[in-house]
Amino acid sequence: MYWSIQKDGPMAKRGRPRAFERTEALRAAMNLFWEQGYEGTSISELAAGMGINSPSLYAAFGSKEALFREAVALYDATESDATASALAEPTARRSMEALLRNNLVAYTDPGTPRGCMIVLAANTGKTRNEEVREYLAEYRRSTISVVADRLRRGVADGDVPPTADIAAISAFFTTVLHGLSIQARDGASSAELQQVVDVAMAAWDGMVRPAATP
Repeated sequence: MYWSIQKDGPMAKRGRPRAFERTEALRAAMNLFWEQGYEGTSISELAAGMGINSPSLYAAFGSKEALFREAVALYDATESDATASALAEPTARRSMEALLRNNLVAYTDPGTPRGCMIVLAANTGKTRNEEVREYLAEYRRSTISVVADRLRRGVADGDVPPTADIAAISAFFTTVLHGLSIQARDGASSAELQQVVDVAMAAWDGMVRPAATP
């Protein structure tokens, strides 16, 4: 079992450093959860994909749920560049468009499972896994908050009118973002998803138009 590497004695030089092996195994688990979902991925599949046996998996991560939480955290840390770069765009409108377009490119990347792990990995399931679903739901709610913060910055910068309904606009773009993930998993092409973004962005002017004076 390569998780236990001795510091001294004849076993000291066997294998690679534990941290490297653990990260590689965690990435393998992340891809399985991403592709098959939390409930759709068995411990035996995880152990095989990670290159360890089931007792070693439990020894290293504690439980399937604990492993899943670490896998989600790894996903968030390594797959969030599309959103981060979008929110750095100079105007709120450009940020919202980049949020959708950048992520749809990621969702249709042939080198990874389609769609977003945080949207797809545990939307439904057995009651006993409610904590897992709520864990991902909290991640999704945080996306709405981040989008709202970017729109408020647009108000401060003057490219979003102060009368704009920030909560509604944030919910709209986050809902489209999550829908792109589902459509990507269902096989929609990048070109088809780009058309969805075109329609979403056509609604921007109406969403931020100053309210009419009564």
